[in-house]
Amino acid sequence: MMRWLIGFVPSILLLAQPNPDDYLRTQLPSGAWAKAAEPRLPTIDNGATYTQLEALAKAYLASGDARYAAAFRRGFEYLLKAQYPNGGWPQFYPLRKGYWDHITYNDDAMIGVMKLLRAEYAFLTPDERARAAKAVEKAIDVILKTQIIQNGKVTAWCAQHDERTLAPAKARSYELPSLSGSESVGIVEFLMAIEKPSPEVVRAIQGAVAWFESVKITGIRVVQREGDRVVVDDPAAPPLWARFYQLDTNRPFFCGRDGVVKYKLSEIEHERRNHYSWYTDRPAKLLRESYPKWLDSRAR
Repeated sequence: MMRWLIGFVPSILLLAQPNPDDYLRTQLPSGAWAKAAEPRLPTIDNGATYTQLEALAKAYLASGDARYAAAFRRGFEYLLKAQYPNGGWPQFYPLRKGYWDHITYNDDAMIGVMKLLRAEYAFLTPDERARAAKAVEKAIDVILKTQIIQNGKVTAWCAQHDERTLAPAKARSYELPSLSGSESVGIVEFLMAIEKPSPEVVRAIQGAVAWFESVKITGIRVVQREGDRVVVDDPAAPPLWARFYQLDTNRPFFCGRDGVVKYKLSEIEHERRNHYSWYTDRPAKLLRESYPKWLDSRAR
C-alpha cells in the first residue's frame, strides 16, 4: 500500500480557512457539496467536495470536534461511491447523462479527489485507509490507460475521457477532444508523488515530460490591449503551452462556441477569447523544478 501520512494541523492554520461550520451547513444529503452555479447538484467540479473534505479533516485534527469527522466520512463515502469501476470519476454524481459523465481531469477535478484520498488522515480506520488506497490504485490504472499514444509513444491526456471507451472526449462546444497542456501537468505531478512507481508509471511520466518539451511555444506573449486579449511577438518571452493540441498533429488550436477549430486566438469571438484560459505556463515549473527533482530522487 502506498502511504502518505498527514500529521497534526495547528489551530492557527485554520484562521485562513472558511469556518468549517459553514461546510456542515452546506453539505448535501449525498455527503458531497455543490458549486455555486448549481447549488443542488453533488459534484467534484470547481474544487467542490474534496476541498471541503480537506478543510474538515484539518478542522477535526485541530479541534477534535466529532461533527467534522462525521461530515468528512459522509463525503468520503460519497467519493468512493461515485468512482467508476474502471477507476475514473465523473464530474457529477449521480450521473447527469451528458459530458458531465466523462472521466474528468478538467480543472484537476479527478486529481483533487485522488490527492484527498491518498492522504491517510490519522482518524481514519484501517479499513477506510485500505478502501481509499484501493480507489487511488484503480484511478492510477485508468490514468495509465487513458494516456494518449502517438506513433507508439505515450504523450499527455485529454481534459476528459469517455467513461466507457476511455477515448479523448468532447465536453462543452469549445472543449474538443485534444491533448491538454494544462490538466496533464496535474496528472504528472500526482504520478511523481508515488513513492515506489511502477515501470508503467515511470514511462507515463517520462513520456509526458518529453511531450511537454516538444510542444512548448516560444517567442510570443499574451497581453491585454484595449479590453482585448491578444498575442504579440516577443523573442524574450518565457515559454507557453496551449490549452488544447490536436490529437494527431500536436498543433495548438482554439475554438469558439460554434465548435469550429481555429488556429489563431484572434479568430474566435471576443467573449471566448477573453473568458477562457487558452494558454498556460503550468508545464514550466514541472520541467524546470519538479521533474529534475524527481529524477534526482530516483538516482539516489
